Amino acid sequence: MRDDDSSSSFDSRGVRIDWDALVSPRTAGRVSKLGTETAFAVSAEATAFAALGHHVYPFHIGDLNFATPPNIVEASLRALKDGKTGYCPNAGIPILKEAVANEVNASRGLDYRAENVAVQPGGKPVIGKFLLTLMNPGDEVLYPNPGFPIYESQIEFHGGVAVPYRFVESATGFEIDLEALERSITPRTRLLILNDLQNPLGAECSPQEFERLSEIVSQHDLWVLSDEAYFDVRYSGTSTSFASIADMARRTVILYTFSKRFAMTGWRLGAALGPRSVIDVIATLNVNDESCTNHFVQYGGVEALTGDQTEPRRIVSVLKERRDAALKILRATPGVRCYEPRGTFYLFPNVTEAMRIKGFEDVDDFRREVLRETGVSVCSRTHFGRPQVDEDQHYVRFAYSGIEVDQIVEGLERFRSYLDLSTAAS
Repeated sequence: MRDDDSSSSFDSRGVRIDWDALVSPRTAGRVSKLGTETAFAVSAEATAFAALGHHVYPFHIGDLNFATPPNIVEASLRALKDGKTGYCPNAGIPILKEAVANEVNASRGLDYRAENVAVQPGGKPVIGKFLLTLMNPGDEVLYPNPGFPIYESQIEFHGGVAVPYRFVESATGFEIDLEALERSITPRTRLLILNDLQNPLGAECSPQEFERLSEIVSQHDLWVLSDEAYFDVRYSGTSTSFASIADMARRTVILYTFSKRFAMTGWRLGAALGPRSVIDVIATLNVNDESCTNHFVQYGGVEALTGDQTEPRRIVSVLKERRDAALKILRATPGVRCYEPRGTFYLFPNVTEAMRIKGFEDVDDFRREVLRETGVSVCSRTHFGRPQVDEDQHYVRFAYSGIEVDQIVEGLERFRSYLDLSTAAS
């Protein structure tokens, strides 16, 4: 073996043997159904554009550019120095499970105990473990589309049938098309995935939507995954958990994550909360998958929930400033229609008219042109699930979690000027 190529070796004559070419694995059939987050391709495009010397305004990134609050970091470091580096209980350390249960009970009006909590290495694992626990191959799962693309990927990878439900744009935002959702239910429908305060739309359910959804869930005997990743990232009003609706806690699993509220996206810390019968299975899946969540990081989670909340509150305040700055310019931009979400860190404007102004029919061609002409990098609707066949409106997603206000203003003014010029030309 030579140092210059770790994937190759050489025979006795010095001829290179390319083992990757000789050994072609026969992957499992399910692999063909495994999706990804195609937004990473947008990031690669933006990186390549920046490498050519262009300035990029990174609205495509759904990550936070805030440091994790120092008290959380210090608590984890103390645990690390105290030797919390080995295996720990597969469902999480008791002090964190209790803290998560207390936090969720206080904020959502529920009555969980520590045994209703299974700590996870992030929020995302809850999706797959919920499906593995409750979905048999061939079962149908209702999921939001547009929505977080891993829902669709995990359903199909684990042998389920992914059935999308849509949103309709109203004067005040986006609403679930409840009539279409109910029409899509069949005797094989088993599960519903609900992401209130939703990525990418920023939408949240009204009390009327929650009430109707609860009726549908009861009538059809469904289980619900309530993805509450953005529950605490809101600027006005009060968040409501679907599990808080009458009789829904007994058939709902909550996806809880530390990533957004505490700027801990890379720490990989989250939890599943729900009925003991389901949580026990998820804890057993922990044993099979990763044994346990990182030990010392869990002590950081305890501090996040029980310690000083000054910095998490400041993060939300700054995010609101960013939302307001972006929204003001987008609403003044020709061909763009954008409503004001009360939470998350996403704007999902309708750019159908803007595309017409510029002569585009394909939304991804449009966003690439916007990048080339303005440096503004965004994701499109196509990065959040396969578009449904009768969609005739076009949207892009602006994430403002990783970009400062001055860059938001500068980038979006360039975007507005780009469209203003074409308006004048037409």
